[in-house]
Amino acid sequence: MITFGRLSTAIVTPFDSKGNIDFNKTTQLIEYLIQNGTDSLVVAGTTGESPTLTAEEKIALFRHAVKVVAGRIPVIAGTGSNNTRASIELTKKAEAEGVDAIMLVAPYYNKPNQEGLFQHFKTIAESTNLPVMIYNIPGRSSILIEPRTTIRLANEVPNIVATKEASGSIDIITEIIANTADDFLVYSGDDGLTLPVLSVGGTGIVSVASHVAGNEMKKMINAFYAGDIQTAAKIHQALLPLFRGLFAAPNPVPVKTALQLKGLDVGGVRLPLIPLTEEERTALSTLL
Repeated sequence: MITFGRLSTAIVTPFDSKGNIDFNKTTQLIEYLIQNGTDSLVVAGTTGESPTLTAEEKIALFRHAVKVVAGRIPVIAGTGSNNTRASIELTKKAEAEGVDAIMLVAPYYNKPNQEGLFQHFKTIAESTNLPVMIYNIPGRSSILIEPRTTIRLANEVPNIVATKEASGSIDIITEIIANTADDFLVYSGDDGLTLPVLSVGGTGIVSVASHVAGNEMKKMINAFYAGDIQTAAKIHQALLPLFRGLFAAPNPVPVKTALQLKGLDVGGVRLPLIPLTEEERTALSTLL
């Protein structure tokens, strides 16, 4: 059975003062995350500022992550886009670099219908031997992967083994879980829904907040599976303001700032994203 663990981190991409990828900082961040509860890494996802990374930069990140992780946890490469052929090409290169799986975001901007979504994911999945996690995030992609499409992909394409659900809908997540095999992995894509998703049979979370609260989130997840629902609920309640604060400005600006405030400098963000204002930074600091 394929597993990416309960707590997967969608890792930010560290930059130097000139806005180039800082691989030394990337190494430090990977080590920090492994030591603080992370079971797997999603590299070059939206949190990793994938829209502003070149294909060459993504491949370099995949290569570096695989080398640093050295088999300790799975590395999931973000190879999805709204261009099926380009996604296939990047997926093949990621596979050659030794990643353990790929994540495919819903094709943004094109707004295909559900059959188009099915054929997009199926065609990319059939081009690789790697396990595939699909990523439903209508708030960013302007397209909803309907439950029937996710269920069809899970049941008809053998290497589509997981979904990251950031629809924000427990109903959608429940429908997917109820109509797929027990070994199909359903991850929350929203930190604030981690515990609710677990409660309806989900697998875990692909997280942003785990950059700064990984151990606490792991304790919550472990408490839930140990049957200590009261403790899990209390941790969830305590973490909820942080979850909200990390999305008070466009992701990943707050989480990169939070890492800096915690003493782990991962640099700034690339335009069109901009740094937090002093007021926003103070509010985040207070929250931390």
